[in-house]
Amino acid sequence: MKAAAKSLVPAPTFLHFTVAVRAICRFMHAHISTNTPPDVRAHISTNTPPDVRTANYLIIMHAKRGHLHLAHQWFAQMPHKNIFSWTILISAYSQHRKLDRCFGLFSQMLSHHRPNDFAYSSLLSVCDYWHGVQVHGLALRTSFDAWIYVANALMAMYWNNSCNAGVEAWRVFEAMDFRNLVTYNSMITGLSMHKQGDKAMDLFIGMHHNGIEFDHTTLLTLVSSLCGSNEGSNNVAGLICCLQLHSFGIKTGLALDIGVVTALIRSYSILGGEVDACHKLFLETSGMERDIVLWTEIMMASAEREPEQTLVLFKRMLGEDLFPDCYIFSVVLKACSNLVAERNASALHCQVIKAGFLNVLELGNALIHAYARSGSIDNAEQVFFEMSLRDIVSWNSVLKAYAVHGKAEAALDFFKQMDVAPDGTTFVALLSSCSHAGMVKEGTKIFDTMYEKYGITPQLDHYACMVDILGRAGHLSEAENIIKKMPMQPDHVIWSALLAACRKHGEKKLANLASSKLKELDPENSLGYVLISNIYCSANSFDEADSVRMKMNREGVRKEPGLSWIEIRHRMHEFASGGTQHPQIKAIRANMEKLLRQLKKMGYVPETSSVLFDVEEEHKEEQVYHHSEKLALVFYLMNAADSNSRGNVIKIIKNIRICSDCHNFMRLASKLIEKVIIVRDANRFHHFKDGACSCNDYW
Repeated sequence: MKAAAKSLVPAPTFLHFTVAVRAICRFMHAHISTNTPPDVRAHISTNTPPDVRTANYLIIMHAKRGHLHLAHQWFAQMPHKNIFSWTILISAYSQHRKLDRCFGLFSQMLSHHRPNDFAYSSLLSVCDYWHGVQVHGLALRTSFDAWIYVANALMAMYWNNSCNAGVEAWRVFEAMDFRNLVTYNSMITGLSMHKQGDKAMDLFIGMHHNGIEFDHTTLLTLVSSLCGSNEGSNNVAGLICCLQLHSFGIKTGLALDIGVVTALIRSYSILGGEVDACHKLFLETSGMERDIVLWTEIMMASAEREPEQTLVLFKRMLGEDLFPDCYIFSVVLKACSNLVAERNASALHCQVIKAGFLNVLELGNALIHAYARSGSIDNAEQVFFEMSLRDIVSWNSVLKAYAVHGKAEAALDFFKQMDVAPDGTTFVALLSSCSHAGMVKEGTKIFDTMYEKYGITPQLDHYACMVDILGRAGHLSEAENIIKKMPMQPDHVIWSALLAACRKHGEKKLANLASSKLKELDPENSLGYVLISNIYCSANSFDEADSVRMKMNREGVRKEPGLSWIEIRHRMHEFASGGTQHPQIKAIRANMEKLLRQLKKMGYVPETSSVLFDVEEEHKEEQVYHHSEKLALVFYLMNAADSNSRGNVIKIIKNIRICSDCHNFMRLASKLIEKVIIVRDANRFHHFKDGACSCNDYW
């Protein structure tokens, strides 16, 4: 046990005592509570030295007001102190996280009194690991470790300071003869802190079997624990647990609590649950006092999968007289980055300025990302250069923007201007820029200087970029050698990059290797099947392609459907390849035929090598004509006459890589209609203008 801490308060004299009493009397007369006991009021009024009970009450009153120095003065002036006097002051200091004061007082108390369970639990609530171990040792010697409050406090202390998954907390828990709700809540909270949601659920089941009723804290902590316990694994088990806890909450009425609803929405969202389920939960809080945290979570749930809904929710929140904070703005900006039009980011930019958050670093970075992703590289640059403070994230955000927009030269020049040390993300952005531009020599040099000049060891992302750089340029053997010499096992991203390169250059043998590796690492990903099937089709090996497709069906692997989105008159329109479900598909196809006739006069020839079936050329052409981005463009042109779209720019988002036929189609269409067409696919932006693309037909 540490030596007793020396008191910072000088020893009181009778004169000190009299002056202090008079000063406190004046204060207490102004602030005295009507609930103050009569005998305490009498002591304050008459200036007589208080007895122990009265002094303890005065210490409590000062402590509750946060006046710890006054509480300590009263304590120091007491001629006689009981165990409660010491415990009250220790508890007051513990609530303000004053470990040294708590420990010093506790050590002094041992010379006068045997500590009680409240003194132990108050001290343990503020202890670090080594102080906590000493207190635990004393509790063992005094047999207080078996007291329920002390044992609960010991568990909480070990969980808060554990570096070994709470082994000591488990030992305390298992040694307890009696456990209450606080015991289980402490253990569940600790398991949640250490991302052991599965064990927390097991403990909850045991608690339920033992007949201990759970409360709001139990449910809230359990639901929250599910978010961090399924990283990298199948989220189905987590969703099932979330549904079970939701059912418990409905049965007990706890699901009506705003905190529980917030946790449920967050868990459903993180675990991949349906966005509609989150919205249904949110709507059930109608008429309740929704706080800013609840609004944040429901907007986060929608930001990626239903970004338009996030903007609607943001407007509704403003209508309820709630003021957005920095975190709310960052979530809504994330939603803007998933939308087509830059006007959404611009409108929110105005809101950020109006709210006084213009100089908040994180929001500046989010604005750069939102503008870049919505196709406005100029606005992204402007935000960067107007920022009063920049960090590595700011620089990396602009570098990534240059990469996806095909501005490799600008990225390399910008890198030379950096006034902060680069990190791994910086080099991923630079290598991606080189990959999109076919700059093999520059990319190789950057990769080699990462460690030599900057001391940054290449990771999987950097190796994936190098495989992509070499593979796109046709250096397949060099790309394969990079994979063989890697100091770590290649992941599915690396094999995907090699397989895509094989698809581009028609390399069947290496493609088979990459495809098999990709299926091993990511068996539910359709890419390993689709790309090798495309390679066979391009080589007119339709039997082999059909065999791959049949195996894909047997394994239950589904190809991600090609989808495109375009905004017209502030409304988002979605198109799927084929377009059979669109209500205006007949009109779209009729207008498509007119456009095709014009494009063919300009030299457009349908590229059907990627069509996956051995059918007549006429039917192959019909299939490529109805790819989702083509349908989106035709639909825009049908509505262009009365569209209030800004300027001469058409923006389309596509969820997968644009095919070579659609690329050629868009390139010629931009010249025909005399408009800039911007297509954002899964990998990058394509800016089509006057019959040319920003990628220089290298993608």
